[in-house]
Amino acid sequence: MMKATLACLSIAALLASCAPALNPPVTGRIVNATTGQEGTITFSPGALSTRAGDPFAGNNTTIQIGGQTFGGRTVLLDASTTVTVRPAVDVGFGFGTGPYDDPFFGTRVGTTTQTRTGLRTGNLIAKSFAAPARTITCTLQVNDAYHGVGDCTGSDGARYALQF
Repeated sequence: MMKATLACLSIAALLASCAPALNPPVTGRIVNATTGQEGTITFSPGALSTRAGDPFAGNNTTIQIGGQTFGGRTVLLDASTTVTVRPAVDVGFGFGTGPYDDPFFGTRVGTTTQTRTGLRTGNLIAKSFAAPARTITCTLQVNDAYHGVGDCTGSDGARYALQF
């Protein structure tokens, strides 16, 4: 029995370690803000998951625009959590049957809280594969459904907008 439990826990740990790879690849568009030229951006499976990550690990994002291909690394930080506290007044009344058949009336004054998860933020640093080497750096905002937006700047001064 102990060996079966240990085996199940080992399999669960193995599957959990693969969780970022289970996220689908995400494809979006990148547009040069000056010329209007469009391209594509593809985030590998797990690239838009929150993790500190190794900044020197392999590329997890590909950008294709203007006949050039860029490869880079996307890193996202944990989402901030916002808690909103609001005053609340609850009023209730009721009737019953049986030993407690007297009507009752009650009020409560207090506060309620709402928790909202903010957008995950991060960046992308990509370098062109062809000479001369060019770079594109982006700031990103991503929601829990792996959709987001970003602003980018090329090493040549060009500005880009992202949607994915």
